[in-house]
Amino acid sequence: MEHASQTSGAKSATFQMRINQEVKKEAEELFAAYGLTLTDAVNVFLRQLLNTGGLPFLLSPENAEYIKAKAMKQMLTEAEKGWQSAEAEGWVSLDEAEARLGIAHE
Repeated sequence: MEHASQTSGAKSATFQMRINQEVKKEAEELFAAYGLTLTDAVNVFLRQLLNTGGLPFLLSPENAEYIKAKAMKQMLTEAEKGWQSAEAEGWVSLDEAEARLGIAHE
């Protein structure tokens, strides 16, 4: 497998970090399966980080749970706005709501 084009550019800076030796070994084995070195993988990660303006992937199932919780909070906030609007402006029937939304009742 060929290296991604992001990793083939000239490298003029050095970055050092401390990492658990076993984690490093496992990561190197994983990246090697894709034809990448650890350095290549870090460069791909940094390029994707810049391309997406943030982390280019979920880090763990816990992050998925955080995103679900955040979406639920946003949904509940919007539902509360809907309730407040309905109470202030008056409730509409299902038929009227469907007509306003342009959907047919089945």
